[in-house]
Amino acid sequence: MNLLDVRKRSLGVSFNTEGQADIYVWSPIAKKVALVLPDKNKTISLAKEDMGYWHTSTTDIKPGDLYKIVLDDDLERPDPASLAQPEGVHGPSQAIDVNTFKWTDSNWNNIPLEDYILYELHTGTFTPEGTFASMEQKLDYLKELGVNAIEIMPVAQFPGSRNWGYDGVLPFATQNSYGGAEGLQHLVDACHQKGIAVILDVVYNHMGPEGNYLNDFGPYFTDKYNTPWGPALNFDDAGCDGVRKYFTENLLMWFRDFHIDAVRMDAVHAIKDFSATHILREMKMCVNELMQQTGRTHYMIVELDLNDTRFINPLEEQGFGMDAQWVDEFHHALRVTAGGDRNGYYSDFTGLQHLAKAYTDAYVYDGQYSPHRDKIFGIKAENNPGKQFIVFSQNHDQVGNRMLGERTSQLSSFEMQKLMAGAVMVSPFLPMLFMGEEYSEPNPFLYFVSHTDPELAEAVRKGRKAEFAAFHAQGEAPDPMAEDTFNESKLQWELLNQDPHQTMFRYYQTLIRLRKELPALRQLNRKQVEVVPNEEQQTLVLHRWHDNDHVVCVMNFSKTAQQVSLPSYSDSLTKVLDSAAPEWKGPAASPDQADSTSAVTVQPESIIIYTNHA
Repeated sequence: MNLLDVRKRSLGVSFNTEGQADIYVWSPIAKKVALVLPDKNKTISLAKEDMGYWHTSTTDIKPGDLYKIVLDDDLERPDPASLAQPEGVHGPSQAIDVNTFKWTDSNWNNIPLEDYILYELHTGTFTPEGTFASMEQKLDYLKELGVNAIEIMPVAQFPGSRNWGYDGVLPFATQNSYGGAEGLQHLVDACHQKGIAVILDVVYNHMGPEGNYLNDFGPYFTDKYNTPWGPALNFDDAGCDGVRKYFTENLLMWFRDFHIDAVRMDAVHAIKDFSATHILREMKMCVNELMQQTGRTHYMIVELDLNDTRFINPLEEQGFGMDAQWVDEFHHALRVTAGGDRNGYYSDFTGLQHLAKAYTDAYVYDGQYSPHRDKIFGIKAENNPGKQFIVFSQNHDQVGNRMLGERTSQLSSFEMQKLMAGAVMVSPFLPMLFMGEEYSEPNPFLYFVSHTDPELAEAVRKGRKAEFAAFHAQGEAPDPMAEDTFNESKLQWELLNQDPHQTMFRYYQTLIRLRKELPALRQLNRKQVEVVPNEEQQTLVLHRWHDNDHVVCVMNFSKTAQQVSLPSYSDSLTKVLDSAAPEWKGPAASPDQADSTSAVTVQPESIIIYTNHA
């Protein structure tokens, strides 16, 4: 039982083709474990096996039955590996058979990672209904926009129906208010029919506070380390083997049983593990085995705040083998360059020079002293390809962690929004959008929860107010528990029919199309990138090439027009996009042709993209 079989579930309740249930529970501290069926008034005893596992095979439980796990004849709890919680995190679990779904994606092949154009979204606020089914109705819209990979914020069961998803407490159960397991399977199948890959955000660094009963079963947590969210999950302390298996099984389930194409793993720098084989490396080896057996391709993407290539280096180089990572530093440098705040972690960023460094080096801090951290920070990422880095001008964190949840649309001019979008899309990295930015959605993305524990709800309210006490001049922090806070964060789809939102949508469409069509933008060769920043002008010239195809991107972050010289090579250049052109509601268009012999006039807060092969 201590060996992991990547082909099937070996935790919780699973059904074979004959309808017999296999039940496995890990509880090394229990003296007795049983499963109770309240609607059938039946108790099923489990037998103790090695390594703290309890097991039985039975036909007494059927798909659809509600059940709870009983520890030592006393404590009734939801199943830690429950696949469904129809009555929420405190209610009974529901037995379901994930293998009965009729998939139609047998011809689907995951998109090559280097071709990903990501779109991060939150199920509850992406549509008015806030469900997987309603998300399916927007897939044609996403296709029309040009994105080919949606990144769904966490869907593991959380308290109530309103949450970002990072308070999940039952990692195997798909949020009931979103549509549950079958709803997610149906969505993934529909995405694959449309040629869209699905990335699922998963949280393996902490558990939410409400409905977190794992400690009743075994040593899921350790006091060896602390995290910003409380005790650390136990990946390397006594009794950790069952915990490591629990989360590895969870990862394999999403790939195998839900056909998820990639995961985005939340804040892996908060995973504390000094084992000889780090848990991420172990997970990667298991995923490799799964891919070998199924022939399907899956990617592991991490959120990482360490600038440490060990996480993304290949297994054969003693790395953890992660396929890609978010790069917050590109975002920070871009925000400061665009005139954003310089407080908190932004204080480390100078603006233009750091943006130029991000384009060439991925990490801004790769061995320099970081004033904000008060230490030398980072390592150079010289040999890691561009496809390993995901960049963005906004995401759920950078928007939602502001007191008022303002998007770029509320913080920057229309012209600067277009420039920032262009700056992301022409990078030699993978671009990611945050839902609604493509049409300049004005609604905020606020922090919201729906805890059912009154004391916890009040603690969250007070904590949010205290966090932003220094910002009292901006007003009160919105109440995270209020339903209005959640509703204010929903996208306003009707705006797509109005300007300037319609114009911004067409602009993003054009940017994405150029990204796909121009070889110099599509090929993510970090060795074929030149950047020339001009601090005095606040301009940046980005030159990328592939074989004989060249692209020159001229960016002006200042509030006045600037004369900018182009790189000196023989070809004349043709303009393929000018964010300042009247068609994008800009002030004036630059000439259609340019070369290295004369300077180009670049309008304030704008980007021009030239190519030698138009």
